[in-house]
Amino acid sequence: MRLIRDYFMTTLGVIIVAIGICFFLIPANLATGGITGLAMVINNLIPSLPIGIILLFLNVILFVVGFVAIGPQFGAKTIYASFLLTGVIYIFDTFFKLSGPPADDLLVNLIVGILIQGIGLGIVFNQNASTGGTDIIAKVLNKFMHFDIGKSLLMADFVVVILAGLTFGLNLGIYAFLGIVFNGVIIDNVIEGFSVKVSVSIISKESDKIQKYIVENIERGATIYTAKGAYTMSNKEIITSVMGKKEFIRLKSFIKEIDKDAFVMISNVREVLGEGFYS
Repeated sequence: MRLIRDYFMTTLGVIIVAIGICFFLIPANLATGGITGLAMVINNLIPSLPIGIILLFLNVILFVVGFVAIGPQFGAKTIYASFLLTGVIYIFDTFFKLSGPPADDLLVNLIVGILIQGIGLGIVFNQNASTGGTDIIAKVLNKFMHFDIGKSLLMADFVVVILAGLTFGLNLGIYAFLGIVFNGVIIDNVIEGFSVKVSVSIISKESDKIQKYIVENIERGATIYTAKGAYTMSNKEIITSVMGKKEFIRLKSFIKEIDKDAFVMISNVREVLGEGFYS
């Protein structure tokens, strides 16, 4: 079931990425890094070659180079996402190609395109997959030249932006560079949004019922502490647990039903590692 969910979310993310690329970035000639940007540059020089075919060719080369240079370190989901993106872009570019950018303002096309693409990539990355491309180049540079992965990615994308500037003009090259920066911010925020959980601490006279509800209904673990109140000087139980926001909404509703005087403290947790959490 988990595997089906992962591949469904990866597929959804790839389709969203392709929408941002095909309907906003490609029509505006905004080659914002990656092998998709490189494919746009090549397509401009050789218009008879569809972008989807160029992407397929580049992906095959990169996977062969990556396999030879660093071994089979690419997960099945990354290979799946890479070639699925190639196929979806080919379909969109062949059957739903726009005659021009949807908006007259270049900045609007950049922002909307990168926003959509970044959301899609964030979904893909959250499934522990990637769309290949410059990720493979970054891993090769990391192994043989000992560059950080992040710096290697930036270098690869920067080379594509320079080529875009030479091909489409300085103005579009600058916009493409801004797109790379914006894309990174969007991806980070999407991934963080998936990872954020709620840490809750509860003091209640109905602690046994609340503890049972957390374990049996929400199916999360809980830890119980004994503490002494500074005002009453009496011992009380504190229940702590970490859960998703939707799960907390259910818990909060339950607590209100059985103990309106319960003391509940909530804080956001950026990431959780361990049993029961995908991170």
